[in-house]
Amino acid sequence: MTPLVSPSGTAALFADLAVRVETDAPLAAHTWFGIGGRADVLVHPLEEDSLATLLRRCHQSGVPLRVLGSGANLLVADEGVDGVVVKLDEPAFCAVRSNAEGALGTLHVGAGADLAKLVQECARRGLEGLSPMAGIPASVGGAVRMNAGGRYGSIGDAVHGVCMLLPDGSRVVYPRDELRFDYREASLPTGVILWSTFALTEEDPVRVRDRVKEIFNYKKSTQPLADHSAGCMFRNPIGADGERVSAGLLIDRAKLKGERIGGAAVSERHGNFITVAPGTRSADIEALVRLVRTRVLDASGIELDTEVVFWRRGEA
Repeated sequence: MTPLVSPSGTAALFADLAVRVETDAPLAAHTWFGIGGRADVLVHPLEEDSLATLLRRCHQSGVPLRVLGSGANLLVADEGVDGVVVKLDEPAFCAVRSNAEGALGTLHVGAGADLAKLVQECARRGLEGLSPMAGIPASVGGAVRMNAGGRYGSIGDAVHGVCMLLPDGSRVVYPRDELRFDYREASLPTGVILWSTFALTEEDPVRVRDRVKEIFNYKKSTQPLADHSAGCMFRNPIGADGERVSAGLLIDRAKLKGERIGGAAVSERHGNFITVAPGTRSADIEALVRLVRTRVLDASGIELDTEVVFWRRGEA
């Protein structure tokens, strides 16, 4: 398939920008599934202005632009993806800053920062508010975009503000009172998250570390964290009573644990996890997802929606 952006056509988009560029870049190593095809172009911006210019140029020229976080909630199609993939893994997008003196105001965190490392750093410093994110693999930007969380809370509970680049390259800061965080979604417009601020409280570091450890141990005991997966595959749907019901429970009741297509399998430990063996293709996972959705719908009358994001050519 001919790439939408060929190596010879990249110059107009970023030859004059402060970026690192990889063409025909393999993405498997950038995802938790560890499978999938290549990106026509993978761009690592070195600073904000270059990212803003790239975003504006892609928007004006109709070139699809996707943001790659930690790859923990992502399935890349076997044939790869078109357009431009941006990864905010340079220092300019990964910094964590707080006020130098006095009581903590807010914590300022770049979108490319690793959420797991941030949770551990907060525990070390005795900062409470992000402990519920223990055991959730994500970049901070990706976690805020989807309001990542679990039974202990969501990241939106601690968000104080979000800064974004909009498709036209303009920079906008959204304070907490202009944002709405719901189950696995945030009221953020199309664009790229640059950084977020978090309102945290100072507590005894031992107590914070104990809470992080408790939450992580719970996840470890109930989820297949040692296997290759992308976390929960499906969102918890709304049941007949208007309350959310566990997707894992519905999958278990449909007797789907252990179901396998190719190298993809429904986890025996937690039904809402799909794990992969060496040699698995993205198409195997997609086929298994279709099977699970069909069987759960037949058994319960409830249709499951995926929480994992699927990247395919022509669908940005």
